[in-house]
Amino acid sequence: MPRELSDLLGTPDGPVRDEAWGAFVQHHSRLLLHVARSFGGDHDAVMDRYAFILERLRCDDCRRLRSWAAERRSKLTTWLVIVAQRLSLDQNRERYGRPRGENEETAATRATRRRLADLVAEELDSDRRYPPTDSSEGHPETTLRRAELNGALARAVGALSTTDQLLLTLRFRDGLSAAEIARSMAFPSPFHVYRSLNRLLGGLRQALRSRGVEDAAP
Repeated sequence: MPRELSDLLGTPDGPVRDEAWGAFVQHHSRLLLHVARSFGGDHDAVMDRYAFILERLRCDDCRRLRSWAAERRSKLTTWLVIVAQRLSLDQNRERYGRPRGENEETAATRATRRRLADLVAEELDSDRRYPPTDSSEGHPETTLRRAELNGALARAVGALSTTDQLLLTLRFRDGLSAAEIARSMAFPSPFHVYRSLNRLLGGLRQALRSRGVEDAAP
């Protein structure tokens, strides 16, 4: 267990616990702020979201952090990003409610899939070029192929581990560099980030081929 977390969870309430909490926040502040900024808004909105995340992480005697410590199924940094994203969505719902017809697939998630779809389609059929996935015009067969590609890609990405999904999100939605991802997700080096991305993209292409997606090209 990371020392900043073990110190926090192993310290009784009081001034020492407050110091341990401050050390934990300082250690992970950059990561949590990045998540808060990724949901948009001005500086005040971002800081309100950041404060909301911290408040929820500390509430009920750090219940969420203790649940990670009990299971440790993923890296702490990976888990923190996922939880911070969920808490940011919770704050938006508390403040604005859930927009009619909206589900958990946010516009940012759809944008991530569009970028992945373009990349994977280009690799599957490198001698053809198709219009952007969000274009409303184009040949009917091309539109059909895009719909099949997006559907198959959504299923393939959904079958990945939370760590792999987070890696794709940071790279293709948030546009982080390999060095930034390495720091955020505790990769040994940017090279390991590129290697993991190549593995993931190769696996996605294979998953699409196994579903016959490449045969759908006009």
